[in-house]
Amino acid sequence: MELQNRGKAKMIFRVRKEMATLSDKYRKRQEHRRQILLRIHRYGKDILKSSNFQRTRMDIQHGTVSVHNHCVSVAECSLEIMEKLEKLGIRSNERALVRGALLHDYFLYDWHKHTQFKGIRNLHGFRHPQIALENAKREYRLSRREQDIIKKHMWPLTAVPPQCREAWIVTAADKYCSLLETLRLRNEKRGSVLLRRAANR
Repeated sequence: MELQNRGKAKMIFRVRKEMATLSDKYRKRQEHRRQILLRIHRYGKDILKSSNFQRTRMDIQHGTVSVHNHCVSVAECSLEIMEKLEKLGIRSNERALVRGALLHDYFLYDWHKHTQFKGIRNLHGFRHPQIALENAKREYRLSRREQDIIKKHMWPLTAVPPQCREAWIVTAADKYCSLLETLRLRNEKRGSVLLRRAANR
């Protein structure tokens, strides 16, 4: 009986230890995510607060995710890719990366209902990078890297591939986030709520 109780006590101790480890990992992951969202806010505050960017909350990008939250997710994912590349000694321009990611889908219309100039539907994938770039240029002073990110993020649908590392990163992050959103594996509210919390601290 005493051996049985010791066995149970050891198992309970082991389970509690594992739960504490998981809890620590979760806390660390949440803190890391908060730090990434603070960096997005630092470099993209003017974009995030602009009325046109706020309007993108009304349009759905993929699945149930708004254009606004998609762009924030792409910026977040891009920073995570950048961090991994930095561990390999590959450096990127963080400011251009964040701003380009936030503006990469700055086309400002509901692409599900939009009819192109000649009445042809569904050419959005080919045309929206140029439209987003024109809209962003009207409102912001863009670096060459930021322009390259916006204009080439749909490669290979855009004929010319990205010319800078940051554009390649955002292109990969956009594909990854789009897949998660289309398959409904990404929560709509997850990014925007945490971004607001991170900015308010």
